[in-house]
Amino acid sequence: MPIPQFQPLCTLVILLSLSPLQAQQWDRFRGPNGTGRAVEGVSLPQTWSEEENVRWKTPILKGSSSPILNGDTIFLTGYSGYATDAEDLGQRGDLKLHVQAFSFETGKQIWDYNFSASANEQEATRRVIDHGYASPTACTDGKAVYAWFGPSGMVALDLQGNLLWKRELGSKTAGFGAAASPITWQNLVIMNASIEAGTLFALDKQTGKIVWELEEVNRAWTTPALAILADGGTELVLHYKDEARGIDPETGEVLWNCRGIPDYIVPVPIVDGDIIYFSGGRQNRTMAIRAGGRGDVTETHKLWEVARGANVTTPLLHDGHLYWSHDKAFALCMSAETGDVLDQTRFENGERVYASVVYGDEKLFMTQRNGVTLVLRASPEYNLLSENQLGDGEESFNATPAIHENSLLFRSTKHLIRVEK
Repeated sequence: MPIPQFQPLCTLVILLSLSPLQAQQWDRFRGPNGTGRAVEGVSLPQTWSEEENVRWKTPILKGSSSPILNGDTIFLTGYSGYATDAEDLGQRGDLKLHVQAFSFETGKQIWDYNFSASANEQEATRRVIDHGYASPTACTDGKAVYAWFGPSGMVALDLQGNLLWKRELGSKTAGFGAAASPITWQNLVIMNASIEAGTLFALDKQTGKIVWELEEVNRAWTTPALAILADGGTELVLHYKDEARGIDPETGEVLWNCRGIPDYIVPVPIVDGDIIYFSGGRQNRTMAIRAGGRGDVTETHKLWEVARGANVTTPLLHDGHLYWSHDKAFALCMSAETGDVLDQTRFENGERVYASVVYGDEKLFMTQRNGVTLVLRASPEYNLLSENQLGDGEESFNATPAIHENSLLFRSTKHLIRVEK
């Protein structure tokens, strides 16, 4: 069943419903509402290297989380003391978890808040070391920073790095560890702790107290998103094994549910007005659902489902097309209206990808784990503009880049790097 023609009004409703900070700041994983899109009017570089267009490069702690910003302050998580070196793990009791602030202008560290990890954290295995103990990306509402560390809990800090509160939300671990990132809505911090507790939590931003919780959230490393509908209503959308749901963010009430992908879920839902795109699973499926229904909407609001998508990375929606920097080393473009694959091109170097594609200045930026970023023209046909290498060859680029003003911010396991013309 095809999707009706996209209405520009839907996008306008979203933008008008967001605060100026949310509309302009890269304040959570993949920026405003998880879209991966920079604001219009930025001028981003097309070429760079270690010697060209690098404004600054700062040594940082190991981690896989992405940078976020409030004004001209960058916030980043990391870890130290254990499993930072595969050859010398150190002592598990020395594991420290960090939230740090850096100057966007100079790259210099402003502050570092750290605490001892929970005894429930996983022992270092090859998979854990590959991703580390700081994979979830922090978020900010312009007043505080909220960072999630899986079984070690969530911390809320003021913008000067002082602890406001700390709360643990579950002690379980699985696979490569924590991955879902927190988001904020009104007076709430919303956290998908599926892996740690099988539960979606909403916490009071001021106190950390649980306002509501939704149980039986199964095998989901995904971050939720918010859909702002044409009638002004807001739905929290979440996808986990076997089911996609629309939830009242104020109360946690499930408004609608739809039969979902029968496997674990990692990619973030992508919102376009009242159309939500969900992807995931080992076999890579994608589906489009119209929000706003009630009850089981599988037969009434699921618009299409196809056996294409991504397992790890999140798509980007632009001009009626869904783009992936696919974790299995290729670029994919799909029609958002029908789910038809319009282009699939394998990367020549065959390098794997964990970072999701981001968009700005009519370009797509696809960062590979080896530090190469492919810059493509934002068009359905694969149109490679440049390949740009960062890193010393021994660091991994697992994090999705952030975009601020006319700069790209890259995070590796060793450095935070600002790239600008």
